[in-house]
Amino acid sequence: MRKKILVTGGAGFIGSHLCERLLNEGNEVICLDNYFTGSKKNIVHLMDNPYFEPIRHDVSQPFYIEVDEIYNLACPASPVHYQHDAIQTIKTSVMGAINMLGLAKRLNIKALQASTSEVYGDPFIHPQPESYWGNVNPIGIRSCYDEGKRCAEALFMDYHRQNKVKIKIIRIFNTYGPNMNPGDGRVVSNFIVQALKNEDITIFGDGKQTRSFQYVDDLIEGMTKMMATDDSFIGPVNIGNPNEFTMLELAAQIIDLTGSKSKIVYRPLPSDDPKQRQPDIHLAKEKLNWEPQIKLRGGLVKTIAYFEKII
Repeated sequence: MRKKILVTGGAGFIGSHLCERLLNEGNEVICLDNYFTGSKKNIVHLMDNPYFEPIRHDVSQPFYIEVDEIYNLACPASPVHYQHDAIQTIKTSVMGAINMLGLAKRLNIKALQASTSEVYGDPFIHPQPESYWGNVNPIGIRSCYDEGKRCAEALFMDYHRQNKVKIKIIRIFNTYGPNMNPGDGRVVSNFIVQALKNEDITIFGDGKQTRSFQYVDDLIEGMTKMMATDDSFIGPVNIGNPNEFTMLELAAQIIDLTGSKSKIVYRPLPSDDPKQRQPDIHLAKEKLNWEPQIKLRGGLVKTIAYFEKII
C-alpha cells in the first residue's frame, strides 16, 4: 500500500535525495521546506511526479496534515548557515521537533529525527559510540546547532516516554554528494569548488584534523532501514562512514581527481572546531544490517561531476 510520508527539509541536500528514494519506492511524499538552505533546484526533477507535493512552510510554525510517517530533517546544517541566524536555528530544531512530535502523537505514527554527530562536540572518546554523552560548549558559536539538536533528541525521548510516541533517532556523520550547496562552507564542497576554479584550497589549522565522509546514498539507505525497524528499537544510532581522512588527504584526492592547479593555503582553526570525528557503527551493523558501501574516491567522482555541471 502507498504510504503518505512527510519529509521536513525535503528540498535540502539530504532531504531531496530522501524524497526521491521514497517516491521510487512507490510512496506519496509531502516535501516541507522554507527554502532558507534548501533549493527548488534540488527537487524540480520530482515536480512532474503526481505523488510529490512541495509545500513552502517553516517547521518552527505549527503544521497540520494527515500522513503515515514523518522524517524530520529541517535545520540548517553547515556552520555558515546555522550561525547566520543562530536564534532561528535553535527555533527550527526545538520548535520543529515539538511540532512534528505533536503531529506524530495525534496521528499515532512514527517520526524519525535526523540528529547529528555534533551532539558529541569535540569528543574525548574516539571513535564515538552512541553511549557517549559528548563534550559540547553550551555557549559557543556552534551551540545553536549542537544544543538545538541535543534538545531535539531530549524532546523525542520525552514524547516517547511520556506519550508513547513512536520515535527513531539517527545521528548523521559528515555526508557529501550531489545537491550540496556550493556556498555552504562544508569541507567537501569548499575543496571541490576551489579545485574546479583553480583557486587556493583553504585548510583551517594544520590539516591533520580528521573527518569521516559518507556518500549520501549510504546515508539514505541507513535512514530508510532505521524507519523500517520495529517500534522497540528507537536509537539513537550512528549513521556514518568509519574510514577517517585528514583534511590534507581529502584535499590531495580532490586535486588529483579534478586535475586542478590549486595550491593549499592555511588559515587559523575556527572556534570549537572538533579535531576528530569518527562514528562507531557497531549498533547500525547489528540492528539495521547496515554499513557504508561507497568508498571516498568513488563518491567524490560523482560529487565532482555534479559541481562541474552547476558552476
